[in-house]
Amino acid sequence: MTDLSRTYVDACLRGDGGLARAVSRAELPPAFEEAWRSRLLPRPWFVAASETAAFARDLEGLFDLLVSLPARLFDGDRDRYAAEIGIGPELAAVLRRGGSGVPTAFGRADAYHDGSSYKVLEFNLGSEVGGVDMAVFNQGLLRVPEFAAFAREHRLDHVDIAARMAAVLRARAAPALSGAAEPVIGLIEGRGGVGPYGRLMRATVEAMAEQGLDLRIGEIGDVRARPDGKLTLDGTPLDLVLRNFGASQLLDDPGGPDVVEPFLRAHDAGRTVLFTSLESGLYANKSALALLTDPRWSGAFDAGERALVDRVLPWSRTLHPSGPAGLVDLCRERRERLILKPGAGYGGLDTFVGWECTDARWNEALGVAAERGGYVAQERVVPRPEPVYDPATGSVDDWIAAVGIFLMDDGYAGAHARANRADGGAIVGMSSNPDTRMVGVFAHP
Repeated sequence: MTDLSRTYVDACLRGDGGLARAVSRAELPPAFEEAWRSRLLPRPWFVAASETAAFARDLEGLFDLLVSLPARLFDGDRDRYAAEIGIGPELAAVLRRGGSGVPTAFGRADAYHDGSSYKVLEFNLGSEVGGVDMAVFNQGLLRVPEFAAFAREHRLDHVDIAARMAAVLRARAAPALSGAAEPVIGLIEGRGGVGPYGRLMRATVEAMAEQGLDLRIGEIGDVRARPDGKLTLDGTPLDLVLRNFGASQLLDDPGGPDVVEPFLRAHDAGRTVLFTSLESGLYANKSALALLTDPRWSGAFDAGERALVDRVLPWSRTLHPSGPAGLVDLCRERRERLILKPGAGYGGLDTFVGWECTDARWNEALGVAAERGGYVAQERVVPRPEPVYDPATGSVDDWIAAVGIFLMDDGYAGAHARANRADGGAIVGMSSNPDTRMVGVFAHP
């Protein structure tokens, strides 16, 4: 527990209602209200500035290691690399389309703090990761006088994710500008994606509008290419497409993966920039992280690189039919110390928690994972609990958080967190646990 968390909770227990209800009193923009108000934790999350900055620097090194894996381990053969991490040939072909071999450094690492240091649970890469809209939480909270006073007293700070994102998008869109001072940006989902994700997309548009950027929501089928190659949405020329769709959505599109071709041609011609390339998905797979901790490949890394891996990654192994002999047996023996995740999954869906499974259920899950491939067994990371005061009940409960650390071209770009009650199950994910709450992150000296 950080001392500042206890300080905050003690202030709430002393009857400082203004601080205790700061989150509920924060004035937040309407799209963010719709998307998140009912899912907000009643206090912010606190992190140590120096520790978080050091971890972010490690993430930059980790990104460099990830994108070097095909060359280091498979002689540059990205098909062999994809097969090793459980990506089938059809999806691998889509992920390679329009790629340069060096994807943009843009993503979010989700990490637990175990009381000693941060450990990476997954590293989500590509513009579809989401979460930029959480920047408005911090801004709204700082407009509450009682929290503003607390922030001044304890020298709290935060990196504005939306401001950093806006700077990156402006820089990337600049070569394709149609003559206006600011770019017009399409926030584009896959076909049928705006329905389920529209509220989150509107919150992103709202956050970017506060930064002076004009984002337009659409689906991949709504975008047209002019004769000169520039993309348009509802007749409006787009200088940049902020890709909110993933490669797997292209496989499911009625038009097939070729629906992405106009985006790639416009990008190559410098008419409309595509941010980011699909190839990010080759390195966001959890099985890519598992390669870094697998002793079969340790000789490909120098001492400093191995130290980085040991510092930030828990033990992980990929399960597939041709996996090392004895791996399934080892995972069976270590049930209470392992969690089994789909390499390309998100939100905790289709995940098996060893310490919450019976032996029979765990054995069944291991058998299916080894037969089908694409699953990762990862060592349990026990997150440090933090106290949270509930202004509705007056109670204090322990909560745990997965801190999302954003990485952009020039390094650390802010953080947010997802939190659950410490006794609310092992998975901290909006898609799989309805009790999960979102929370903004502030750093203290």
